[in-house]
Amino acid sequence: MSFYTSLTGLKNAQTDLGVISHNLANAETAGFKKSRTNFADIVAVSVLTDPSMTQGIGSRVASITQEFSLGPIEQTGNALDLAVNGDGLFTTKAPLSGRTQFTRAGSFGVDGAGYITNASGNRLQLFPVDTAGNITSTASTVDALIPATNGAGSDFAGVTVSDEGKVIASYADGSNTTIGVIALADFIAPNGLQQLGNSNWEATGISGAPIYGQPSTSQFGTLLSGAVERSNVDIAEELVGLITAQRYFQANAKAIDTATQVSQTIINLRT
Repeated sequence: MSFYTSLTGLKNAQTDLGVISHNLANAETAGFKKSRTNFADIVAVSVLTDPSMTQGIGSRVASITQEFSLGPIEQTGNALDLAVNGDGLFTTKAPLSGRTQFTRAGSFGVDGAGYITNASGNRLQLFPVDTAGNITSTASTVDALIPATNGAGSDFAGVTVSDEGKVIASYADGSNTTIGVIALADFIAPNGLQQLGNSNWEATGISGAPIYGQPSTSQFGTLLSGAVERSNVDIAEELVGLITAQRYFQANAKAIDTATQVSQTIINLRT
C-alpha cells in the first residue's frame, strides 16, 4: 500500500513542477495569469470503518486554478497598447470562426482593412455609439472598424483611446469621430474560464456568461492607453515553489525507497 500512496505523491509533485515551469516560461508574456496547483487527500472508508483507525491512501490534484491578480503595468507610448487598471477583460472575436474570446493582453493594432486586432488576429469588440459618441446598446458588440475616410472625404490620421474606453479616430481635416466604446467583460467565476493560449480565454458553463460594461463604471477598471499589462508571475515566488516541489518529489521517492528496503528485509527473513 505504501508504494501506491507514495506514487500519488510523485505524480502530484510532477504536476506541480509542470505548472510552476509553465508560469516561469511565461514570466514575460503580456497578459499572462499564473496558475496554482491545489491538492486533496484520498481516504478510503466504509460505514464499518473505525474512525480512530482510518488511514489515508495518498493524495490527488484537486484543481489547477488561475490567479487573475493585476500584473505590472508597462508604459509603451503606443496609443493602441491598452491596459485595464482593475477588473475586466478585453472582448475579441475571431473573424473566421466568430468565436468570442477574452484577454488581458492589450497590444492592439490596425490591419489593412481598418479593423483593430490583437496578435491572434481577433477583432476588438466595441459598444456601438450614436453620432454624439453615446453608447446605444450594451447588449451587443461590434467589430472595431476605423473608416479610411470620414464623411467629408478626409483621410484617416490617427486613433486615440480615452480612460472611459472611447475609441476616437482623427482625420486629416482635424475632425474626430468616436467609432465606439471598448466593451470589457467580467465573470462570476473567472477561474472557470477555458485557457486557449496566446493569453486568450473562452467562457464556459463554470465561469458563467460574461457581464459586459464600460471602463471606469461599476466593477470595471480604468483603461490606460499607451501601456500594457505584463505577466503577474513573481519569479522569486515561483523559484521558492520550485524548490518546495522538488523536495516534495524527493520525499515521496525516499518513502518508496524505504518501503522497498522494508519489503526486502521481510523477504530475507522468510527465506
